[in-house]
Amino acid sequence: MGKNISVGEREGKLTLVLALATLVSAFGSSFQYGYNVAVVNSPALHMQRFYARVYESRNASLTDSSLTLLWSLTVSMYPLGGFFGSLMVAPLVNNLGRKGTLLFNNIFSIGPAVMMGVSEMVGSFEIIIVARFIVGICAGLSSNVVPMYLGELAPKNLRGAIGIVPQLFITVGILTAQVFGVRSILGNAESWPIMLALTGGPAVIELLLLPFFPESPRYMLIQKGDENNARKALRRLRGWEEVDEELLEMRLEEQSERAEGQLSVLRLFTFPSLRWQLLSIIFMNMGQQLSGVNAVYYYADSIFGSAGVKENDVQYVTVGTGSVNVLMTFVAVFMVEASGRKLLLLIGFGICCAACLLLTAALSLQESLHWMPYVSIACVIIYVIGHAIGPSPIPTVITTEIFRQSSRPAAFLVAGSVHWLCNFTVGLVFPFLEKGLGAYSFIIFAFICLVTLIYIWVVIPETKNTTFLEISKLFAKRNKVEIVLEAEDCELKVRGVRDHGEDLITTF
Repeated sequence: MGKNISVGEREGKLTLVLALATLVSAFGSSFQYGYNVAVVNSPALHMQRFYARVYESRNASLTDSSLTLLWSLTVSMYPLGGFFGSLMVAPLVNNLGRKGTLLFNNIFSIGPAVMMGVSEMVGSFEIIIVARFIVGICAGLSSNVVPMYLGELAPKNLRGAIGIVPQLFITVGILTAQVFGVRSILGNAESWPIMLALTGGPAVIELLLLPFFPESPRYMLIQKGDENNARKALRRLRGWEEVDEELLEMRLEEQSERAEGQLSVLRLFTFPSLRWQLLSIIFMNMGQQLSGVNAVYYYADSIFGSAGVKENDVQYVTVGTGSVNVLMTFVAVFMVEASGRKLLLLIGFGICCAACLLLTAALSLQESLHWMPYVSIACVIIYVIGHAIGPSPIPTVITTEIFRQSSRPAAFLVAGSVHWLCNFTVGLVFPFLEKGLGAYSFIIFAFICLVTLIYIWVVIPETKNTTFLEISKLFAKRNKVEIVLEAEDCELKVRGVRDHGEDLITTF
């Protein structure tokens, strides 16, 4: 038996190229995702009045129930588009690359921005619904591709912190939409089409700047076999010439994956060595979305209104909640490498579960106790804090880390599909859930938080500051699979997969 091989021991640093690539891709793509989550919240009343006027101009009446359905479709078309965008992740990133996919994706932002901007002028609410679906495709792609791209650019000691940056820009996008939604700015009867159209701005900036930054070195080396450009990209990203150790780690990953080949989604579901990784991303994304976070963002004004907050104060409370979200996600960027991924997930889901239970009590008692609206606001803010430090940012980081190059695109396709389907379900169902269950609708979210917390406690390993191969070995025992790296007689052998007694060895 040969000695174990250790690669990539040199600590990476945040170079200017890595920092700017992170900022440009996150602002150009992730910001749009967050902006479109919250952009229809504040001007909802004015947009619904526009819907009613259009109906009346067609000599038809719009009932309250029909308006509720029409509005829930407007909100939920966005996550439905996100689902279809997620289905495009694997084929696009494998053919266009990570950076190429992000550039291509801006088609799905600039087009609908123009459509929403002219919707009132042409007198059509249908164009808004269609545009929300198309911009949802943009969000579905960006929510998966940006974490993948940045996770492959970053050194292992910075992978968690850089992996949270997309979520930070999502929260900044949400906050920006909430600020613009203040009635004295753009959230009024005259300016809401401009507010919807502004989503195209970051796309234009990304189209102009992102071409100056490198493609993922892992994609170039492992999937394209282009070692020369992979080496050049690594040198630019790391700020030093000696990148052989990191290239060796990539080659190890490449060799160990030859037994697997490029995995399709179908093969991913049937591949024994990835069984628990697949279950984990499904559980995490279901827990993240079904815990009710987007009910808070899509219908924040409605929730605060039902909690007894004065109508004129609702917009400012919503902005305050968004500010807390940004602040706590920023804190998570610095906590993730110190505290680890698993601890932040457990704390986050625990806080969300408790906040949902307290919010249920506060909403049910608000008519008997005059100070209960303040408790309701506090519960929503506590919930946002909990979600921001763990459930919101960490699942994409872990998805990047627990899958290797051959399976990562298919894994993000699955994770993104689950994410957006659950998002769509919450966006469509919550208005009816709120009307039917009232204060007790948040009990469902509390239960989902609890179940997800238990799963993470039992199954998810800590992945901070480890290589992709080391993380694969953490899951190997649970999957009943062994991954072994050996050096023998100056030859490197990768015993890639041992499953059901089979031993597959590659040598180079």
